[in-house]
Amino acid sequence: MLIAGVAAFCILLLILAFLMPRLSRHPERGGQTVLGMGGRGASKAPGPVGRIARKPFDGSQKAVSKSGRTGRKGRSKMPL
Repeated sequence: MLIAGVAAFCILLLILAFLMPRLSRHPERGGQTVLGMGGRGASKAPGPVGRIARKPFDGSQKAVSKSGRTGRKGRSKMPL
């Protein structure tokens, strides 16, 4: 369920970043904040289990930032 939610958020963010580049930064930061809280909670597990539990959240944060960056980059290359 988490994967589907992150994928849907990334697609929404990509479209928002393409249509309104400046207004897309706030939702992007909000998504990264939420995923960061999940990662911090998962990393509290003892030993290497904490590092392993945090990895999905780190990857999701990376996907959210890449989605927003790609939308803004695509908008900047438009001929208009």
